[in-house]
Amino acid sequence: MYSFKCDYSEGCHPRILKALAESNITQEEGYGKDSHTKNAISIIKKLVQNENVDIHLISGGTQTNLISISSFLRPHEACICVHSGHIAGPETGSIEYTGHKVITVDSTNGKITTDKIQQVLDFHRNEHFVKPKLVYISNSTEVGTVYTKEEMRNLSEFCKKKNLILYVDGARLGSALAIKESNLTLKDMCDFSDAFCIGGTKNGALIGEALVIKNQNLKEDFRYNIKQKGALLAKGRVLGIQFEELFKDNLYFDLANHANEMASILTKGLKEANCKFFVESKSNQIFPILSNENIKILQEKFSFNIWEKVDNKNSAIRLVTSWATTKEAVFEFIQELKQLVE
Repeated sequence: MYSFKCDYSEGCHPRILKALAESNITQEEGYGKDSHTKNAISIIKKLVQNENVDIHLISGGTQTNLISISSFLRPHEACICVHSGHIAGPETGSIEYTGHKVITVDSTNGKITTDKIQQVLDFHRNEHFVKPKLVYISNSTEVGTVYTKEEMRNLSEFCKKKNLILYVDGARLGSALAIKESNLTLKDMCDFSDAFCIGGTKNGALIGEALVIKNQNLKEDFRYNIKQKGALLAKGRVLGIQFEELFKDNLYFDLANHANEMASILTKGLKEANCKFFVESKSNQIFPILSNENIKILQEKFSFNIWEKVDNKNSAIRLVTSWATTKEAVFEFIQELKQLVE
């Protein structure tokens, strides 16, 4: 059975495994003070074209969000995100556990808009309410859509005007930036946000997210927060080696491009089978609407998530491609579906 459930079903790209093996016996400092982590940080600073940012390598996405948001906010402050935002759902209330309310708003194709943020600010008008302080977005979003450069610029300008922190969850940032229509670069993400993370786990690494903090006010004692939350790895080299390799010879974006290409082929085949879509996506997450009967048959050969019930007879499913997805698997899925709908 082939899985289209997620983009972390496989281990890591062979180059990363080779780099880990080759450095295995060499001795290094712990807790992110090793030469590989220092080099990875230097490379990322060059890519974002900002030598003044702080960069921290953290093992997972939920940990990164939890540590960042709880560090950035004061006790009475809250964050704003769309209803489908990762911190509002599949993070087990981790942000609320640290004492910070997550205020959710309706989205436009999975993306937050300034008018919705303003509505929250208008409602939370004084000290009898929590104070909205941080805007959380993910790129790509939970439904596979991506922010354009203009949308990011507008959000950034709005947040600056309203004295809000703009934090970008980039668990699938590789896929988002690899889409030409978004017209965004790592430098843009740094310019437009106060802090953002570059996801490795879902783009060829075994584990790891690189958190980039630009806002000077958010940097102080951040390593204390990482340690207190149990995420300061003694063998931080494991993260450093992976990001060092990912950003060597453009591997990171090559892997993201492959995932997007497989998704594009899959989307083309689904359209040929006259599928409708829950949302239009050009990233590595696709949401076709299929009959419940056909979904059940396809599940005998493929693994995927049922995203949302559309009506009594049809549901939207989520298909996710990865850096390791093969054309053979994509074509097999398309062929099986076409046989069902013919």
